[in-house]
This record gives sequence, C-alpha cells and structure tokens, in this order.
Amino acid sequence: MRENRPQLLDVLFDDAIAAENGPLHHVQQRATALLKLNRAVKGLLPSQLQPWCRVANYRQSVLVLETANASWLMRLRYEQPALLSALRAQILPSLSSIDIRINPSLMTRGHNMTQDIAKSTKNPENSPPLRHLSLESAKELRGLASRSPEKLRIILERLAALAGESANATKSDGDK
Repeated sequence: MRENRPQLLDVLFDDAIAAENGPLHHVQQRATALLKLNRAVKGLLPSQLQPWCRVANYRQSVLVLETANASWLMRLRYEQPALLSALRAQILPSLSSIDIRINPSLMTRGHNMTQDIAKSTKNPENSPPLRHLSLESAKELRGLASRSPEKLRIILERLAALAGESANATKSDGDK
C-alpha cells in the first residue's frame, strides 16, 4: 500500500533530480544553460547596458533578450549586430537572430543594482562638488522675499537660510 503522508519538498526535489530522465532534471539543465548564456551575453555587452538586460530564452535558434524600457531597447539594438556576430563566433554557431522585448520589472532590479554599485564606489574625491549658496545671493533672495506674496516669501526665506548653512559647512571644511 502506498504511503499518503506529506513529504518534504526537498525530498521530492532530490528524488526528481536523482532521476536522470525526470522532467525536473531537464528543467534544471535548461535553467543552468540559460544562466551560462546570460553571463556570456552580459560579458559581451557594454557595462552601462548590463544591469538593464538579460537573456529570457533561447529557442529555435533565436535568442530572446529582455530589457527594462524602450530607451535601453534602442541602445541594445545598436549593439545587436556586434552581439549577434560575437555570439555566433564564440558560443552559438546556430544562432539565427536576436529578439529583444521590454520587461518593465527589470527597471526596478536594474535601478537597485546601479544604486548598490554607486554606494560601493562612492568616494569623496570622485563625487561632484556640492553647490553652495553665497551670502550675496542670500541677501538678494531676502530682498526679493520682502517684495513677494507670503507663500513665495516663505519659500525664498527658507532658501536664503540655506546660504548660512552652506557657508558654515564651507568654513568647517576649511578649518580641517
């Protein structure tokens, strides 16, 4: 009689993977092949395109790439002939064409990836200088605020107050 008790998913997957002919084994092989192909394609792309593009599929000698939006799609189309010839020469001699599709979910993933890269490479020497509001500009803003309607006056005075903060930050930087 067959046991009808619940089994752990890990056990089921391990049994399915152990069977060389099982459907899960073919899925795993296909996923591994697509991951390797994705790494190869990203290695051939310019660095600014890499976070915004990935391999979606390869079927019937057609490579399907996904990109985040129409802007990246156009940039990828400029790279398409070089990418096609490089992939034919190095990895996929049977490759006939590349199909590029837009997948908006890549936008958030690519944005998060670029933010992480920016945080990890952030150096004070490489960052652009902060803008400072001069005391003369603050004086002009206060003069303009005195002749402006109340809502605009409040905004201009708040902006003029930033001049004092930026001047203090500049002095403290100079003292170091």
